[in-house]
Amino acid sequence: MTSRRKFIQGAAIAPAAALATPALAQSTIKWRMQTYAGAALAAEVIVPAIEMFNKIAGDRMQIELFFADQLVPTGELFQAMQRGTIDAVQSDDDSMASPTEVTVFGGYFPFASRYSLDVPVLFNKYGLNEIWDEEYSKVGVKHISAGAWDPCHFATKDPIRSLKDLEGKRVFTFPTAGRFLSQFGVVPVNLPWEDIEVAMQTGELDGIAWSGITEDYTVGWADVTNYFLTNNISGAWAGSFFANMERWNELPEDLQTLFRVCCDQSHYYRQWWYWGGEADLRVNGPKMELTSIPDEEWATVETKAYEFWEEIAAESETKRRVVDIIKKYNADMLKAGRPYRYS
Repeated sequence: MTSRRKFIQGAAIAPAAALATPALAQSTIKWRMQTYAGAALAAEVIVPAIEMFNKIAGDRMQIELFFADQLVPTGELFQAMQRGTIDAVQSDDDSMASPTEVTVFGGYFPFASRYSLDVPVLFNKYGLNEIWDEEYSKVGVKHISAGAWDPCHFATKDPIRSLKDLEGKRVFTFPTAGRFLSQFGVVPVNLPWEDIEVAMQTGELDGIAWSGITEDYTVGWADVTNYFLTNNISGAWAGSFFANMERWNELPEDLQTLFRVCCDQSHYYRQWWYWGGEADLRVNGPKMELTSIPDEEWATVETKAYEFWEEIAAESETKRRVVDIIKKYNADMLKAGRPYRYS
């Protein structure tokens, strides 16, 4: 639970994240939005979009942005938004523990994507948008749009050069990723986002499988880890913008459109920010040594992922629909060949 002290700190810090605006008209629509990201990461992945929205909307509407765990713990974001305590959220389904059939696919669903462009294509061309809309409409939440963010790699204190090196490692990761990785001896650990750096320093954690190298540098994790594993369990994080359904429906159509456009701008920004950042920091980053698990050994992890897909698909009809789409998409990309898939 978020302590009273942290709540007060959050309330004091959050307004600085929002764009300074002129005196608001009495009828100004005001929303509170919380992101999964801490302040350093939010400065890249959400602040510019909200500043843009506030600037254009002016005294018609203003969004006050809060960072990870400032109003409620990330795991309670969905409930707070559903109740209307928070009007909008930026998160993946998995982290905010949404009670939907698609929750397991948010964040990092193992090996579902190889590149960042895979995620928006899956949603906008292969039908995931419609399924997400159906599922969230059932629980009073508007799913606005999904986008692709960074890949999921291990950042660790000790080098990882084989699957055996993962055994017993206490790793901060996403719920579904942790469920998948536990079969390789990884011990998933759930902590508040802001506590991760200290947990690495004190030895409570051995590693992080929550992001790519861009975020490792941006949020300070590169300062408390020594190695970066180039193998990843997913090529792109799938995250979304959500809103309380009643509050969304109250907005005039043009403000709904403006919010969607700003979300799309945010998705686009991350496409190139992560893609370029991952390459640049692998080549030029001075803080982390790169390690790799041999391809033939890592192939066994991919095989286990496909088995995991079937395990998930067996849980419900909706999950089967999503898994079938992911399978169809990846088969199409493989048949399309280079540059869509190289192997």
